Amino acid sequence: MAEQARWTRARLGPCGPHLDLLTARFDKHVYAPHAHEEFTVGVCVGGSEVIDYRGGRIRTGPASLVVLAPGEVHTGGPATATDGYAYRALYADPALLGDGVRGGQPHFREPLIDDPELAAAFRSAHTDLARHPDPLEVESRLPWLLAALVSRHSTATIAPDRIAGAHGIALSVRDRLADDLTTPPSLAALAADLGLSRYQLLRAFRTTMGLPPYAWLAQYRVTRARALLEAGLRPAEVAPLVGFADQAHLTRWFRRVLGVTPAAYRNSVQDTWR
Repeated sequence: MAEQARWTRARLGPCGPHLDLLTARFDKHVYAPHAHEEFTVGVCVGGSEVIDYRGGRIRTGPASLVVLAPGEVHTGGPATATDGYAYRALYADPALLGDGVRGGQPHFREPLIDDPELAAAFRSAHTDLARHPDPLEVESRLPWLLAALVSRHSTATIAPDRIAGAHGIALSVRDRLADDLTTPPSLAALAADLGLSRYQLLRAFRTTMGLPPYAWLAQYRVTRARALLEAGLRPAEVAPLVGFADQAHLTRWFRRVLGVTPAAYRNSVQDTWR
């Protein structure tokens, strides 16, 4: 197994806190005892890792989630001398896990969490955002997953889900995103304008629209991209015009929404004109 570690930094809004994403695959590497200032949320994706933590030893496996609290010393290494391990990790400011929580920072009694659905969601979000750390997608997906983690597995009490005026809030956010297609405002800024927390805004939007803000905006961008492709523009030209980071980012969402690449779509509609 080739050893590798790649860090990606994502930020929640222009002036918001950052999150570090680590993609790692190790054969023999053993971490020295250390601690992080952030919460560490890890998902094992291959092999098995052992982690010394709180006087005990955790053994991870595929699809398991590990949550390590800020300031707590731990180590990590392969479970056996012959098997390596691979994982994805997210390092989140404690304040991010306190959003939407009553009584401040959450506490996790057990570091090893058996929740295959949430583990799969973390892995998917990590993979997507390590490739394309789109600011709005980062703000939409990661705080929502962290809130789910806190709600399901910590001792914290979550604030009520019902948001007064959710429909009007969602429509206001939708219109702001549509008006600023290439440089959308951050969710933190939108929430502050509406007197809400980021979690409350996400809850109101998802309840009303059935999608998180980044997914709604991505689909709206795809709709706008279709018109430009039909007008004869190339995918590489279209991507920045509708707010995607590059052609690969456009292609990823175009395929998700329409099932074909932008190039294939452009060719097909042009063929109908001949």
